[in-house]
Amino acid sequence: MKFIIKKEILLENLNYVSHAVSTKNVIPVLSGIKFDLREEGLYLISSDNEIDIQVFIDKKYINKIEKTGSIVIQGKFLLDIVRKLPEGEINIEVVDGLKIMLYNENSNFNLNGIDPDEFPNLNMEKSNNPINLDKKVIKTMVSQTIYATSTQETRPILTGLNFKIDNDVLECIATDSYRLAKKTIKLEKAVENPINIVIPGRNIGELVKILNDDEETVKLHIFTNKVLFEFDNILFQSRLLNDIFPNISRLIPTEFKYVIKANLNDIYNVVDRASLLTSEKEKNVIKFETNENTLIVTSNTPEIGRVEEKLSISKENPEDIKIAFSAKHMMDALRTINSKDVRILLNSEISPIILNTDDSDDLLQLLMPIKTI
Repeated sequence: MKFIIKKEILLENLNYVSHAVSTKNVIPVLSGIKFDLREEGLYLISSDNEIDIQVFIDKKYINKIEKTGSIVIQGKFLLDIVRKLPEGEINIEVVDGLKIMLYNENSNFNLNGIDPDEFPNLNMEKSNNPINLDKKVIKTMVSQTIYATSTQETRPILTGLNFKIDNDVLECIATDSYRLAKKTIKLEKAVENPINIVIPGRNIGELVKILNDDEETVKLHIFTNKVLFEFDNILFQSRLLNDIFPNISRLIPTEFKYVIKANLNDIYNVVDRASLLTSEKEKNVIKFETNENTLIVTSNTPEIGRVEEKLSISKENPEDIKIAFSAKHMMDALRTINSKDVRILLNSEISPIILNTDDSDDLLQLLMPIKTI
């Protein structure tokens, strides 16, 4: 294998494929990036057994192809070298079987390669009827829900994002059993058969990192145990979690006794300040108490101190209510809302707290209250 390519083109595509390079070194070859140079161009491939990524660089973006071939190069060293080489052309050549030379006019690096036959044979097939979504839609959908996924492996299914498609409606749901986020999107085209899959949160998070903000479409190819995202010159494949995601519909009330409306930035800042005197050990508890059109926010941690904040609100029910919850969970939910005002929907001090807006009903945030003595 021998070719010449501009640094900026190689580095851009290495940055994409590096998101699936394994850092655990359980299988040494997975810490590398496979270079597969063919007449039509260069394929860069990586896998950590959870995510598979393939990037294709067309021959028109390669300055010169002298000899085709394959090699696996250690990802960490390769990226560091390419980043720090000066702008311009980079020569990459395999010599003596598994030795790689990266060089330009003034620099010459020699690396030990890995036999490409040791790299797993990845099946990145495409379906006949992919689902099309805009990149911005995927990024927004994930960013507004992924925070609610669980970080505990005791219930692996809750570490994922649940994608449900029925007819032309897509729901993206996350929950760790203490809070819940649901985003609803209307698809341009209905699907023939309902879809219900769970993608590991970490995996979909890595996908979002390499999606840019252009108007291009992402094609979703969904299979029994995996999902393939196709966009630009990239194939991004993730395994699915094989378990049943909890039915969250029964958790979400349909009617509410209390409807509180407040300025989003004001209530976020009040909760943020009140959280300063909370303890993570005590679940960062703060309390809401209404007094007519005033919201009183307090936190009281004996070993730290007490804080009280007041905020003007509007509410539909003249009765007042007291409720306690995690400040962290409330702030996480508020950060996902893009609106001037927020609505807080309640029924009692022990029932779920719902957050949404007047502007749109496509995003719903839920958090469970915390009982206090």
